[in-house]
Order: sequence, then structure tokens, then C-alpha cells
Amino acid sequence: MLEKIINLLRKEKGYLSGEEISERLGISRAGVWKQIENLRSLGYEIEAFPHRGYRLVSAPDRLLPEEISWELGTEFMGRNIFSFETLDSTMDFAYELGIKKFPEGTIVCSETQKKGRGRLGRNWFSPKYKGLYFSILLRPKILPQEASQLTILSAVAVSTAIKEITALECLIKWPNDILVNGEKVGGILTEMQAEIDAVRFVIIGIGINVNTEKRNLPPQASSLKEEKGEKVSRIELFKGILQKIEKYYLLFQDKGFSPILQEWKRHSSILGHQIKIIAHSKTIEGEAIDLDSQGALLVRKDSGFIEKVLVGDVIKVY
Repeated sequence: MLEKIINLLRKEKGYLSGEEISERLGISRAGVWKQIENLRSLGYEIEAFPHRGYRLVSAPDRLLPEEISWELGTEFMGRNIFSFETLDSTMDFAYELGIKKFPEGTIVCSETQKKGRGRLGRNWFSPKYKGLYFSILLRPKILPQEASQLTILSAVAVSTAIKEITALECLIKWPNDILVNGEKVGGILTEMQAEIDAVRFVIIGIGINVNTEKRNLPPQASSLKEEKGEKVSRIELFKGILQKIEKYYLLFQDKGFSPILQEWKRHSSILGHQIKIIAHSKTIEGEAIDLDSQGALLVRKDSGFIEKVLVGDVIKVY
């Protein structure tokens, strides 16, 4: 009911009377007033004027389903949205939805996470109302060894959306970091449930530092607000990312990984550079020359030997 009322107010240029809202939605005038108060408690600024009715003045920059879905315009992405004030981990919740056979495109987001995590079991700092912390359930028809392609796809979608919404130039540091001006503003985590020859579902977890103050972030991390010099609308960015992920996912299904890979190369921060990769107890040094068809990084060592790297932390030497 809240979503129906707020959408009526959005569509109305001026005031909408309580009587008209009551008639359209089939609830009492008292019920209308109660729902308006509920919307105000969520941060919506709604003006009331005697004999004229209600008018929406502004909407909060909160991760509310009615805000995310408004004019989202996607085919399947965001048809189901689970939104929380606090959650241990959006990845864990989305994984449970995958087991329960929820459809692909289901979104889980939270204003903060108690146990948000990044790659290799690291923690992801999730200050409340400052960033985007969300997970997406997908059911691609791919082999388990191809799941890393979706990390690449998501990184391309996120960096493209950030550029369109904020005008900030984004680069991607393999395998999952989003960089602005050389500093990390976001990361992507991919988990899956699979059999030997088929993927049942994949969870894409995305964390972005949107309006977090730099002093509250780890070293070598920044936020979009810090880099742009002004606050960024989280809702606008969230919707832009969902639209881009759907766009590239449909392209991936239709044309395969090749066009996604070409996009990634245009956004890469390391191709053509000397790098050092720390993978467990092993260190690999050489020039980052390409990604293979499954998303593994190809590194040409000084000996001329080309090594395929599946996982590791990348340090750009020059």
C-alpha cells in the first residue's frame, strides 16, 4: 500500500486529495492518513494542505523497494527486492533465496551489514546509509569454471554506471576492484552453488563506497563523494547499476563472453603494466597481457613464459 500511495503522489503534479487517494486505493481516509504518516517516518517529505490534499516534496535517499523499483525499466532485474536496515550479509541471505528457488534478478540490499565480506574472507566495511551493499541472484547456463566471467561482467557494469551517473572515470583492477583516481571505491564478490557440469545459481555481491568520508575508510580506499567533491544519489546509482548489469547479462547470454571481455579491456587498470601477484604463498611477477576466455589473468614473466593466474592480489609495479 505504501508503494501505491507514493506512486500516486509521484504521478500527480500538484496536490492529491485524501478522498481521491481513498477512492483509487479502496481504503478509508483514516487509512490514507496513517499511510502518509508511515511514509513520513521513512523520510518522505509530504506536504499537507487543507482542502487541497497531499503533495510529495522529496523522497529519501534510502534503499527502499518502492524507490529502487520506481521507473527502473528492467526486464527481470529487481522484480523481487529484499531491503533491510541491518543484515549480517546480503550474500548469505541471497544464497538462501537461491536455495529456495527464487528467480534470477532477485535483489538483496541492506543499509548496513554486520558481517559484510570481501574476497578471500576479508571484511567489508559497511557504514549505515553511506554506501551500496547488495547481492544479486542469477541462474546462468554456464559451467562452474566460467563463473568468474560474471565477476568481469559485473565490474564492467558497475564502472560504466558510475561513469554515467557521476562523470568519474573508473578503472577495473583484476579481479574485482573498482578504482577511481587509483583508489578503491568498490568491490565485487561472486559465489555459486554448482554441480560438476552445471551451475545452479550465482550470487553477485557488490559493495560501493558512495558517500562515506575518507577518514572512515581503510588505507588506499575512497568514496565517490570524496572523488567527485559532492554527495551522490545512492538510489540513482543503484538503479543505474542494476540496469547495466541486466544489459550486459543479456548480451552475455546472447553473444557470449567475448564482447564483455572487450569492454573489460577498455576499463582495465593493469593490462600492459608490470605487476606483482600474491597468491597464497606464491608471488608472480611480469606483464599483464590479457584475460583468457574464462576470466583468468595472463601474465608474461621475464623468462617469456605466460602464466595463467586464477586468483590473487595484484600490485601494479609500473
